[in-house]
Amino acid sequence: MTRLLPLALVQSPAESLTDFAAGLERRVNAHAVADLFVYPELHLNTPDSPATQDRQAYMEASAEPLDGPRGRTLAELAGDLGIWLLPGSVLERGTDGHIYNTAVVYSPQGKAVASYRKIFPWKPYETVCSGKDFVVFDMTGYGRVGLSICYDAWFPEHSRHLAWMGAELVLNVVQTPTNDRVQEVVIGQANAIVNQNFVASVNAAGPHGVGRSLLVDPEGRVRISATGPEDATLVDVIDLDQVRNVRQHGTAGVTRPWDQFAENDDTIPLPLYAGQLDPRLWRQTNSPSTLTNLSTAPA
Repeated sequence: MTRLLPLALVQSPAESLTDFAAGLERRVNAHAVADLFVYPELHLNTPDSPATQDRQAYMEASAEPLDGPRGRTLAELAGDLGIWLLPGSVLERGTDGHIYNTAVVYSPQGKAVASYRKIFPWKPYETVCSGKDFVVFDMTGYGRVGLSICYDAWFPEHSRHLAWMGAELVLNVVQTPTNDRVQEVVIGQANAIVNQNFVASVNAAGPHGVGRSLLVDPEGRVRISATGPEDATLVDVIDLDQVRNVRQHGTAGVTRPWDQFAENDDTIPLPLYAGQLDPRLWRQTNSPSTLTNLSTAPA
C-alpha cells in the first residue's frame, strides 16, 4: 500500500496578495502534479522597511482576522485551483486584539481547515504574541500533517509533540535571512531522524531570506533542496507510508525510538518540565488513524 502525496515547496520572495494570486496560478499550471503548495513564513506580510518602528506600525496596519478579506481571498484561490494551500504564515488579529504569526491551511474545497499560531517567536526581534496550541490536520486521502513556523524547529519539544499527535509530515515555514540557515538545515534533518517523519523546511528567497529550502525523509535523507536564495519551486511525490515502514522496521533497519518503552516500564522524571515521561503514553502516535481526537482540525 502507498499513500503518494505530490507537493510543491515554493521558495519565493515575499509578495503582495495580488502578485501572489497571479503567481500561484502560474505555478499550479506549471506543476499540475502537485496537490499541496507551501509558501514561506510571512509571505504576504513582510514590510519593506526593517526598522523596528516601521515594522510595528506595519503589523498594526496589516494584521487581519483569519476570516477577513485576505482569508476569504486565499480560501477562494485554493477552491478555484483545486489545491491544498499553505500560503506561508500571516499576521493574524485575534479576537483578543493581539497579533499572532499564524499559519493557515486551505483545502481544495476552498475551506480553512487548520490554523496554527507560532509558539516560539524569535525574541526580541519578533514582537507578536505566542500561540499555545500544537496543531495537526488530516489531508483527506493522504495522511496527517503538522504545522511549524521557523524558530519553532529549534525546540525539539515542538517537533516531538507534533509527531506524538500523529504528524507524518511537518511543514516548517521559514523566513530566515541570517547565517544560521546552515544550522537550520541540519535541524530539519535531525527532527526528521529523531521523530521518523517527513520534514519540509520552506524558506523565503532573496532578498527576504537566504533560501536553502529542503524536504527530508523519515530517515534524514534530503530528497530535494534549493542550493541558495533563488526563486524556485521544489516538487516531489512522497509516500507517507514510508513513515509507518521506518517506524516498524527501524531507521537504517535498526533504530525504533517509538518502541523504546513498554507500558509497564517505570516513569522517568523530567525536572526541566516539572513532570515525567510516561511509557503508557509514548506509543500513541504509531497509527495516526487512532488519534482523530487529538487532531485540532480534521479535514
